[in-house]
Amino acid sequence: MLIIHNFAVFEGLDGSGTTTQLRLLAECFAGHPASDPPLPPFFDTSEPTGGPVGRLIRSVLGGEISLEPATVAGLFAADRHEHLYGKNGIIGRCRQGELVVSDRYLPSSLVYQGITCGEELPRKLNSDFPFPELLLFFDLDPQTAGQRIKARAGRDIYEHLEFQIRARERYKALLPEYEEAGVRVERVDASAGIGDVAGAVWRAVQKMPIMSR
Repeated sequence: MLIIHNFAVFEGLDGSGTTTQLRLLAECFAGHPASDPPLPPFFDTSEPTGGPVGRLIRSVLGGEISLEPATVAGLFAADRHEHLYGKNGIIGRCRQGELVVSDRYLPSSLVYQGITCGEELPRKLNSDFPFPELLLFFDLDPQTAGQRIKARAGRDIYEHLEFQIRARERYKALLPEYEEAGVRVERVDASAGIGDVAGAVWRAVQKMPIMSR
């Protein structure tokens, strides 16, 4: 399986803090423009994307429209293809020497759509997508994640306890596949304080070869 160098992915349950930590990482890069050695150009992104397909997916997740689970799985794959190969996409940025970090990627489809429509279809739809160089899994028990989600203004269709329990089990089963494929998998204790988690993220990212060029 092809691995995209200079590409890292944050994965975890809803409420595990991936979005917050990606924002903090971006701020860290922006706050150290004159470091020695210099930091590489940094680009943070997420799935679903902000593109046309990604916006449609977000409407589904928010409960604004209802689609069949298999349709949603196909939309995620289409959005990911554009995310990777479209104009200013992940592949091009990484090849140009940028460090790209995405809040969610391929593992999310295998976990979430694997629950909603079975394992076979998501694996088929996503079988040709390359792997990231680094995968950070923000591990958090579903009950704690659920308490964090309650503080939000609204929930998406997957943000309930039974689903998140199943999602964590699937993540745990999936991670060894990535390790065997040559992806560096780092497990982060997402129950720790925000600063401690940010420190763990920074240490993991610093080990990427692009950080020492």
